[in-house]
Amino acid sequence: MRLIILGGPGAGKGTQGQRLCQALNIPCIATGQVFRTAIAEKTPLGCKAAPYVERGDLVPDELAIEFMRDRLTQADTSNGWLLDGYPRTAFQAEELNFLLEDLRQTLDWAIWLDAPVAMMMERSLARSRDDDAPEIVRRRLDLFHQRTIPIVEFYEMRDRLLRIDASLDADTVHADVLAQVNATQNG
Repeated sequence: MRLIILGGPGAGKGTQGQRLCQALNIPCIATGQVFRTAIAEKTPLGCKAAPYVERGDLVPDELAIEFMRDRLTQADTSNGWLLDGYPRTAFQAEELNFLLEDLRQTLDWAIWLDAPVAMMMERSLARSRDDDAPEIVRRRLDLFHQRTIPIVEFYEMRDRLLRIDASLDADTVHADVLAQVNATQNG
């Protein structure tokens, strides 16, 4: 099973992604962690990405797709994977499609954790992380709407979107995700 998990800050991507990966026995590929590991290990790609990450900038699309190519060809991905944090733009979604074609892989589903803005704001502020101050959360929500909504439309137009009500409790959301993924596998 090859999956992408989408949702705004506080929608539950991390929680649901980890639970889904455990249930399906596939690796959860969090792109931020992939970048940080490569930078720490001083890999060629890590060295290219380091200046962007250190400045707090987004890793450029052409470099991000190189990271994805490298990661999606590793041995642990042979039975599938879940991407968390990539793609972040409709352009990246399209580039990922081209990459998957090149790798002779297909994306099964983009899972959209749909939560109301007020709930995402509340959940983000409740985490009490340094980067979860109200003005930063508001900025991330604005960026999320500018960038992520077109990705949702991209996958919806290709009949690759599973829409999940993420306003429910974590166990109910997890059960719904599994039910929809399993229904698509068996049907």
